[in-house]
Amino acid sequence: MNAAANGRAAGAAVRPPVRSIDVAVIGAGHSGLAMSHCLAALGIEHVVLERGEVANAWRNERWDSLRLLTPNWLSRLPGYQYRGPDPDGYMERDAVAEFIADYARATTAPVRTGTAVCSVEAGGGGYRVRTWRGDWQARAVVLASGAFNRPAIPRLAADLPAGVAQLTPLSYRNPSQVADGGVLVVGASASGLQLADELQRAGHPVTIATGEHVRMPRHYRGRDIQWWMEAAGLLDERFDALRNGRDDLARARAVASPQLVGSRERAIMDLNALAGEGARIVGRLAAVRDGRALFSGSLRNACALADLKLGRLLAALDEWATGRGLGDGLPAGERFAPTRTDASPATSLDLERENIRTVLWATGFRPDYSWLQLPVLDRKGALRHQGGVVDAPGLYVMGLPFLRRRKSSFIHGAEDDARDLSEHLADYLDAMAGRCRDCIAVPS
Repeated sequence: MNAAANGRAAGAAVRPPVRSIDVAVIGAGHSGLAMSHCLAALGIEHVVLERGEVANAWRNERWDSLRLLTPNWLSRLPGYQYRGPDPDGYMERDAVAEFIADYARATTAPVRTGTAVCSVEAGGGGYRVRTWRGDWQARAVVLASGAFNRPAIPRLAADLPAGVAQLTPLSYRNPSQVADGGVLVVGASASGLQLADELQRAGHPVTIATGEHVRMPRHYRGRDIQWWMEAAGLLDERFDALRNGRDDLARARAVASPQLVGSRERAIMDLNALAGEGARIVGRLAAVRDGRALFSGSLRNACALADLKLGRLLAALDEWATGRGLGDGLPAGERFAPTRTDASPATSLDLERENIRTVLWATGFRPDYSWLQLPVLDRKGALRHQGGVVDAPGLYVMGLPFLRRRKSSFIHGAEDDARDLSEHLADYLDAMAGRCRDCIAVPS
């Protein structure tokens, strides 16, 4: 036998055997663990495969000062809820990671940490899940690897001068890593405004490039805005109940996170607050040419639209409260000042002259499915699914924005989605065992 054959024989001898399982759940964040709990309740054998440690993204891929946008009392998962001393506070990054880790321990979830998935491909009447620590043969797979794996950086980033540093919310940790000088924050969602505020307070002159955004108060009529959103049922709206079907759903899934910050002061975080601190507000970044950043002239329209939607939201909440006889027991409704913009906001900036040394791309995120060897992605690289039921038999997804409900991407949104999808998955496995795959009804 030659050396190569000897090497193959030795490798074959130590390679772990393929393990069979009913369901492989990929990812041990809150969504994967919620699904694990629901599968266990149904008596379905499964394993949770995690590339790092439980709550890995919270531990290793979030900036230091990050807090939840939802109050602690709203932090709940199937069979578990926040039990700490500060229900009206907002958990910090490390506390969120511990909350999720505690959940994994409390539910005795079958998690295999340090087990990165290399690929998922069809085969063997189900799926072959290949990992660094051997392969699994699963009858069904749940993708719970997260919606925020990769920053969505526009192509024009390549046109920035070489001397301008570029960061994203995944690579940023704290102001100490940012060079002296100005910072251009691109994006005015929750992440963009929180980081702009932190950098401004740390002494960096900040410019915020602002496109379409969602303005929202932290508190309204004596209650956290998230209390209103949950109590009024706005976050329970289902993916299959939107008036204009797929068009409305596509828009809803693309909506930026609201301009909120979790803080003990319950402060309003919006463009007015940042401008009051000295930040410069400009329109959407449209291009970079010859060292100049060029901005859209639509800033005033974008702000007026956000103001209009805010007014409509508050009016709807007032109407809901009145209809349930709550109006007299709450403080009077209030309205907030319109977003202030310059009469002629800047449409271009010379980056060198303005001493802008860093650009922070707060332009959203996208999932990473580079390891998914299945024809289930559309031309934009998005997963084709209907309410979490992927366009492949026995394949499911958890944790994406507006997966089945508006609350799907929140921690407390995982419970209902996991229950729905675990029941659908159980039906699929029963049908598969009975050799009746065609009897599975995919929700429209």
